[in-house]
Amino acid sequence: MLALPAAIALAIALLAASLFVGVYDVVGAEGGGEMFWITRVPRTVALVLSGCAMAVSGLVMQMLTQNRFVDATTSGTTEWAALGLLVTLLVVPTAPLPVQMLVASLAAFAGTLVFLAVLRRIALRSTLVVPLIGIMLGAVVSAVTTYLAATNNALQLLGTWFMGSFTSVVRGRYEVLWAVAIVTILVFVVADRLTVAGLGRDVATTVGVRYEAVVLLGTSLVAVATGVTVVVVGFLPFLGLVVPNIVSLVRGDDLRSNLPWVCVGGVVLVTACDLVGRTVRMPFEVPVSMVLGIVGSAVFIALLLRQRAVRS
Repeated sequence: MLALPAAIALAIALLAASLFVGVYDVVGAEGGGEMFWITRVPRTVALVLSGCAMAVSGLVMQMLTQNRFVDATTSGTTEWAALGLLVTLLVVPTAPLPVQMLVASLAAFAGTLVFLAVLRRIALRSTLVVPLIGIMLGAVVSAVTTYLAATNNALQLLGTWFMGSFTSVVRGRYEVLWAVAIVTILVFVVADRLTVAGLGRDVATTVGVRYEAVVLLGTSLVAVATGVTVVVVGFLPFLGLVVPNIVSLVRGDDLRSNLPWVCVGGVVLVTACDLVGRTVRMPFEVPVSMVLGIVGSAVFIALLLRQRAVRS
């Protein structure tokens, strides 16, 4: 009974540390109070919102595909969002953040539908085939994005997005992230329907759930969370894969009861990785995506080895 409050307390402690850890002394330096509200508070709020949203979206993707190794990273969704964002900036260089967010979300939505459509047309003999398909699709889309960026002298933009970081999150730029809070709330509302849809089309239809509508809704929520996060923060690799899997290993597969744990776990993981990135080479900062990539890839490999051990 005390496990969830303890996890929440850990998250609060990490967030409190996030408010005061950094090169600039917000306590003793002149103008520290102003910098605190301009940079530290927005950054900490962004950690909470993006951590919750990406972890929950990974859980939704795993339910819709009935595969534990799928999230926005291994389905190509983030690459599609980056492609949409790049096209927006090439066509309309002065596009405001809401427009960038909208186009990136639409591209992520279209890309996720392509991924799901491919899965329906392939005989899946192994659970590993699903993330492999997503990674290959993402690689193709990433190649197209890189080509467009190279031919339009915009490779630096790609580097910024792929090296996801909260360094540029300041007051006036992070506010669009509140959209992903709505996504998280909607997932809580439709959790039961997503659970039923995760059992397959036949079961969902039998109990009166409109399978296609739920899949489209879940895909839309994942696309919005991914698109907004890519625009504001950049890529957060494996966040949606690591947290839901760890929660499922400990608590089972009840989506509704796991959601609070997934939200808290997402905040804890992304905040801890961000703090490591801020302190390991201070006064320089290691992008959070690099730390997340190391942690996430290690957990991904561990999950693969665990599944192999269970089968043998």
